[in-house]
Amino acid sequence: MANYFLTMETPIGLMKLCSDEAHLKSVFFDTETSDTSSPLPEILIQTRKQLEEYFNGTRKEFDLSLDPDGTEFQRQVWKELEKVPYGVTRSYIEIARNLGSERASRAVGMANGRNPVSIIIPCHRIIGKNGKLTGYAGGMERKKWLLIHEQRSSLKSRLF
Repeated sequence: MANYFLTMETPIGLMKLCSDEAHLKSVFFDTETSDTSSPLPEILIQTRKQLEEYFNGTRKEFDLSLDPDGTEFQRQVWKELEKVPYGVTRSYIEIARNLGSERASRAVGMANGRNPVSIIIPCHRIIGKNGKLTGYAGGMERKKWLLIHEQRSSLKSRLF
């Protein structure tokens, strides 16, 4: 099955989107613009639109067909990450508990770090149990920016 690519500019840098004909496969930060596949499948058009809305503060949840490559355990972790609400953080140990094993927090951390669908599967919302920010494949400054962005947008929507 063919893969399609789209690079988009965001407030925190370039992002490369990858899909097959019907499912989003990955979203990651990139350092250079590359040629966009033509024609674009609808899933990439919708992903770009929903990410633009997210960065504008008008989208809190994504509605996209995802098919990231990963092990069964990684997919379970990623499904659990999708349950973490916009503007809220959870710890690795909380995710592990939700999956049935508090001792799996390191494995959760590794699966979190291998999340191929940044932002849409919100791995940036996962922090250390002491409340401190921990690693993020896109860089700690981006993680901090994303969390602040979501907190501000959540606050605005509660005030108005």
